[in-house]
Amino acid sequence: MAEHKHGEMDTTEQEKTFEGFVNFTIRTVIVILVAVVLLAIFNG
Repeated sequence: MAEHKHGEMDTTEQEKTFEGFVNFTIRTVIVILVAVVLLAIFNG
C-alpha cells in the first residue's frame, strides 16, 4: 500500500469545480429572487 502524506495532493481542479458550483448557485438564487420580486410586483 502506498505511503500517505497529508497535504501533498493537488487540489486545484477540485477548487475550480467548487468555485464554479458556488458561482452557479449564487447566480441561480439571484435569478430566482428577481423572478419572485417581479411576480410580486406584476401579480400584486
